[in-house]
Amino acid sequence: MTVSFDDSGQLLDQVNQALASNTPLRIQGGGSKAFLGREGQGALLDTRAHRGIVTYDPTELVVSVRAGTPLAELEAALDEANQMLPCEPPHLGEGATVGGMIASGLSGPRRPWSGSVRDFVLGSRIITGHGKHLRFGGEVMKNVAGYDLSRLMAGSFGCLGVLTEVSLKVLPRPRLCRSLRIDMPVDRALLKLAEWGQQPVPITAASHDGQALHLRLEGGEGSVNAACDRIGGEALDAAYWADLREQRLGFFNDARALWRLSLPTNTAALALPGDQLIDWAGAQRWLKSDADAETIRAIVSEVGGHATCFTAGAAVSPFQPLAEPLLRYHRQLKAALDPQGIFNPGRLYSEV
Repeated sequence: MTVSFDDSGQLLDQVNQALASNTPLRIQGGGSKAFLGREGQGALLDTRAHRGIVTYDPTELVVSVRAGTPLAELEAALDEANQMLPCEPPHLGEGATVGGMIASGLSGPRRPWSGSVRDFVLGSRIITGHGKHLRFGGEVMKNVAGYDLSRLMAGSFGCLGVLTEVSLKVLPRPRLCRSLRIDMPVDRALLKLAEWGQQPVPITAASHDGQALHLRLEGGEGSVNAACDRIGGEALDAAYWADLREQRLGFFNDARALWRLSLPTNTAALALPGDQLIDWAGAQRWLKSDADAETIRAIVSEVGGHATCFTAGAAVSPFQPLAEPLLRYHRQLKAALDPQGIFNPGRLYSEV
């Protein structure tokens, strides 16, 4: 049984007090992702007391949950019904909350085949910078610039409002899951992944650690076993994927700065200073490097990608700097939802 407590009234009061005194607020749940982005500023607004599963109907594949709910608690409830969060979000710490999952917008190894956190957000309740507690999809408030405001919260790092509740689409767990390890160089692995991507191969995770390709195949027993027989390789402990998602692999135990590279599908191997670990069949790559941000981002930008620094203090701008048109849109959106600029100011970019 999950612990449930509605603390939305206290959260709304704190926001209205901050608006009255023009005091910035640092919105935080468990703090498991506090190292991401720029350092938070302002008085702490702790969401953890506002917790609990509001409604969950496994037959409808929908769950509504308060933002301060521990992510592990939600996953345990879904697991009892043999269901899951399809985007496989990382915890990155024991205190991870549902609100932090949405705010960071991070997804795990299954993301290219299932979708991102944003794709599974159906609705939300948000305390806005106007001091209103609104349910999007229920109470009437027009979207800004035509965007779905509930989904805009995904990856916003709390800069647009205080998320108090979210409704999510969930899916059944696959009937069969098998993982494989195949020795092959990275160039060949990327070519094979591009080839398999055009075929009905039930891959739901693919990474390369510099030595071998790691695959996860999920689905019906017949299709999974047939694909494993065709691909070959040796059995891989399924715990590998959780260790990759939570950054517990040996690759991450390195004093050098950690960078997350987001790249177009089917991008070839990149000559970057440092060591790389490939995820998402090549669309996401982890880099351990002592190189400066300008060098890394110049190489990644040439192929249409961007780079985010996952090591606190290692880069002046942890997130890829925005081009002027995009920065203008960010400012306009911030001004519409948080006109006094009290929610996590500067967390994403110093200009917002």
